[in-house]
Amino acid sequence: MNKNGKRFWRRLVCLAALLLSLAAPGMGVQAAKLPALHVQGTKLVNENGKAVQLKGVSTHGLSWYPQYVNQKAFAYMKKNWHINTVRLAMYTAEYNGYCTGDAANRKKLEKLVDDGVRAATSAGLYVIIDWHILSDGNPQTHEKQALAFFKKMAANYKNNTNVIYEICNEPNGGASWSTIRKYADKVIKTIRKKDKDAVILVGTPNWSQDVDEAARNPLKGKNLMYTLHFYAGTHGAWLRDKAQKALDAGLPLFVSEFGISDASGNGGLNKTEGGKWLSFLKKNKIAFIGWNLSNKGESSALLKSSTQKTSDWKSSDLSEWGKWLVGKLK
Repeated sequence: MNKNGKRFWRRLVCLAALLLSLAAPGMGVQAAKLPALHVQGTKLVNENGKAVQLKGVSTHGLSWYPQYVNQKAFAYMKKNWHINTVRLAMYTAEYNGYCTGDAANRKKLEKLVDDGVRAATSAGLYVIIDWHILSDGNPQTHEKQALAFFKKMAANYKNNTNVIYEICNEPNGGASWSTIRKYADKVIKTIRKKDKDAVILVGTPNWSQDVDEAARNPLKGKNLMYTLHFYAGTHGAWLRDKAQKALDAGLPLFVSEFGISDASGNGGLNKTEGGKWLSFLKKNKIAFIGWNLSNKGESSALLKSSTQKTSDWKSSDLSEWGKWLVGKLK
């Protein structure tokens, strides 16, 4: 082929890419497919068996802060904050939760999850679909709805190598590991009927703190990890000791939510303890996801309450916590 012929084909390929981006407004050309991850020992690893540390941010409740679920924001955070993961926090109870709102609200939340997965995929990010139980405490409270939801999610995203399922955010109110385990076994089996290999995150007792209990009787199956949540203003060395016991027992941990405020999501920031936690996570190659991407008037929000922008944030738009986390991510 002569030079003119090669030039013609290069232009044709560029034109095809442009037409593809125009055909999907807001999405652009799809990012290259991310490598599937799997669990090996206590680590999350890539296809070559090399340990991978996922780092990112979580949305706040999708019903309350839907504006931050957009491809521009996700792409900005990847490029400028150096995240590789975003978590979509879909509350199950509370106001307009998936299990407490009406049918129209459920459809709206499912669309937000789908928008989030598409935006994350386009931005080249891993994405966690989070069944965010909180006030409903016991995951069995809405087990029927959870099974139906994850059956649908697994069918929708079985071919997405970047999707991770988090099946019960923070069991609490006395929900035992035995109870959580029974629930998790059912949900995992439901997901595996459609998606054989995706990583699944399982909540642990006492707001995902008692990982040592889960370590004494873990679930059977591959690509399962167990969530550890901490807020450095409340949780210190004693909780890291629990985490170390779980790791020593061979339990793979994933920090799908953390902050450096107190456990309420508000109060003062403990940067010193936060630094100790990140050192522990780095040493053990444990994933960490910061809470939360919103402008809610509390100290665990990454944006100032006065910030109205939904992407392209400057340092002056960030809260004190937001500046600290972005500095650590970079």
